[in-house]
Amino acid sequence: MDGSAERRAEPGMLKLFNHYVPSSTVVQLLLDASLLFIALVLVFGFQSQVTSSELVAVVPSALTFAVTMMVLNGALGLYRVGFSGSLRDSLIRVLMAITLSVPVAYGIFWVLPWGEFAHEAVELSVLGLMGLVVAIRGLAVRRVGAGVLVKRVMVIGTGADAVAVEHALTQPASSSLQVVGFYPAGSGDDVRVDPKRVIHFDGSLLAAANHLRVNEIIVAVKERRGGVIPLRDLLDCKMAGIKVLDLSSFFERVRGQVRIDSLRASWLIYGEGFRQGWGRTLVKRIFDVVASLVLLILAAPVMVIAALAILIEDGAPVFYRQERVGLGGRLFKVIKFRSMRRDAERDGKPRWAAANDDRVTRTGRFIRKVRIDELPQLFNVLKGEMSLVGPRPERPYFVDQLTRDIPFYAVRHCVKPGVTGWAQVRYQYGSSVDDAVNKLQYDLYYVKNHTLFLDTVVLFETVRVVLTGDGAH
Repeated sequence: MDGSAERRAEPGMLKLFNHYVPSSTVVQLLLDASLLFIALVLVFGFQSQVTSSELVAVVPSALTFAVTMMVLNGALGLYRVGFSGSLRDSLIRVLMAITLSVPVAYGIFWVLPWGEFAHEAVELSVLGLMGLVVAIRGLAVRRVGAGVLVKRVMVIGTGADAVAVEHALTQPASSSLQVVGFYPAGSGDDVRVDPKRVIHFDGSLLAAANHLRVNEIIVAVKERRGGVIPLRDLLDCKMAGIKVLDLSSFFERVRGQVRIDSLRASWLIYGEGFRQGWGRTLVKRIFDVVASLVLLILAAPVMVIAALAILIEDGAPVFYRQERVGLGGRLFKVIKFRSMRRDAERDGKPRWAAANDDRVTRTGRFIRKVRIDELPQLFNVLKGEMSLVGPRPERPYFVDQLTRDIPFYAVRHCVKPGVTGWAQVRYQYGSSVDDAVNKLQYDLYYVKNHTLFLDTVVLFETVRVVLTGDGAH
């Protein structure tokens, strides 16, 4: 018995609609939704005047309520893998989730057909149960990954790429993955990792993997020619049930990015993803139009207040229009609330916008923090120049510079730019070429895997960023 069946049963990442989701997150969501659903049915069932037929009629509404509330709290970050804040941060997050969930719960409560027996005592019981589930999850999520269900990972290579893999696996979001050691790829392999963690084993790669009870092997070596990587040994490991990943696949799964330093044009051409079919384009366009109209209606009062604040502090104009690069490299004028002084670029030379830019007004600093300055871009979405979700549109001056300096930068222009995007919610505000490289790696992941599901995930993440201030610039 080589343990391969046990390895395949280990937890990890689930690929849902081309997007990798931690299996622990899915389990937590299903568990909490089930607990809330069962509790709801029991609350109604304990009422003496409720008949069995009425109780059966409650089931669909209870299920809808439970799933909706768990999805809402997921959007608020309660199921975010790797949240490692202090107890105070966790309490603030829980209180915020409960504060926002209660009015939404009341609204859903009255819309759903619960029946005439849903009196005030039942309402309070339901809200109390929901608050308890939220509090338990919000505090328990800090301990996610500390359990016994940990995948044991062996890294092939000891150089700079192996160090990058180790760094990625030491992040809180990867706490369910444990590096057991580094297996040298060849006699001339540079040792950049801790020499004490280099694996010296007399025997085959498969024998070493079985001895160390490895569930997964990550090949952290770019050079694949000349026998540097033991391909036959890797095949034996795969046939024995051990998962084998190259660098590109590893970073795509664990970090949600396509790494530039491990990317090849052949992988873009022959690999999965990067499909731009007419069906996906049509669904995305319908989603963009409907969602933008709804958001404009809901945000109209906020936009009026923002416009008045800009006028009072710094005068007209309220909006600014700036040339940006869109789909296929075509130019368009983006519309945003003006957050900088009117003389921000009086010398006519484009400058990167920095996190604490001294050109930003007081009103501008606030509307940037809560993303209100982005709302007028919804008109660009309705015009078809932008999408609700996509890579951030950049100015032609910077695009020319970045295209020269960064390989594959132009690939991001094969989809429409977005009001929000995967890179915006996963990486802090960029103000340099290095930041552009990091954000491009997330943009390439989006271009490769974009679906309506991923768009929804990005919108939920955007809600979390706005409400918690994470990554605000």
